[in-house]
Amino acid sequence: MGVLECVVNISEGRRRQVVDAVAAAAGGCLLDVHVDGDHHRAVLTLAGDDDLEAAVRAVVTRAVATIDLRRHTGVHPRLGAVDVVPFAPLDDAVIDDAVAARDRFAAWVATYLDVPVFFYGPERSLPEVRRRAFVDLAPDAGPGSPHPRAGADGARPVLVAYTLWLAPGATTAEAKAVAAALRGPEVRALGLEVAGQAQVSMNLVDPGAVGPAQVYDAVASRVAVDHAELVGLAPMAVVDAVEPARRSQLDLDASRTIESRLAR
Repeated sequence: MGVLECVVNISEGRRRQVVDAVAAAAGGCLLDVHVDGDHHRAVLTLAGDDDLEAAVRAVVTRAVATIDLRRHTGVHPRLGAVDVVPFAPLDDAVIDDAVAARDRFAAWVATYLDVPVFFYGPERSLPEVRRRAFVDLAPDAGPGSPHPRAGADGARPVLVAYTLWLAPGATTAEAKAVAAALRGPEVRALGLEVAGQAQVSMNLVDPGAVGPAQVYDAVASRVAVDHAELVGLAPMAVVDAVEPARRSQLDLDASRTIESRLAR
């Protein structure tokens, strides 16, 4: 199968003890934990080969047992306590390996945790799932009605989650306008207000084509940027593509790459 990455997004970012307990279930597969209290979300990056799927199941089991979405508030869109569980290929793995791992996980979570699962990746985009879930789109696995701790999972190539905080005084309307201008096949973007400050929250779906430097410059040409934030880890190729003098400005560093964490 080769090495796969799985980036488990959970709807908890304010109770650090809960995040730490969920992350601990990953064991040696855990590469990184990124916690955001305003988004009320944590991003857990896991990677492995034969041991990865068991680690993901352990993480999701603990998250479903300890997070109740009915008492959740946060600025980030979410489908459930365990929001997304995307598998992505690394090294010599291919997207078919990630899809197969996703499908095995979906069958397991639907059977043992009674959680409905929506596929994204080859079938449809995550924004489409968020718009249509339980409206005119039925779950691909599991029960047909929402669970209090429902979630979606999927497979995709490796992406980069990236946030640009706009300078004080910038409005949420400006952030939304910039996000709309950036959106395209390589970039998914939302304009948000977080703790009284506007931000543009992005998934760089094809970071080899449009990476952090390109989106930073595109945003900065429209509105002043306060600072950048890499959410989780980035592939080494994404960091290597940026001249060293700009890496601090873009919140990039070789120590925060998937490859460096795997090497540890």
